[in-house]
Amino acid sequence: MKKIFSLVLLGIALFTFAFSKPALAADSTNGAKIFSANCASCHAGGKNLVQANKNLKKDALEQFGMYSAEAIIAQVTNGKNAMPAFNGRLKPEQIEDIAAYVLEQADKDWK
Repeated sequence: MKKIFSLVLLGIALFTFAFSKPALAADSTNGAKIFSANCASCHAGGKNLVQANKNLKKDALEQFGMYSAEAIIAQVTNGKNAMPAFNGRLKPEQIEDIAAYVLEQADKDWK
């Protein structure tokens, strides 16, 4: 009986992990929608209307230590200088999706 119970538990665990979304799997398609609604007024096409040199192009992100999901998530969540914080306005998952979208677009040079 213990053997059967153990096999059932193992099966449930495998099924759960095999068919669940990874915890850090961001959705860049959703990120594009959220970016368009919340970020594009200042960052359309990867630009920065407030500080032109601190845009969302890959070289600028790398230069300013922002070329990672963690850095972008922190910036969007907490804000900095002229950029407002979106903590409380957006859910953490939405901010992760924005980070995925920004990195994806940076890699494509926003084309």
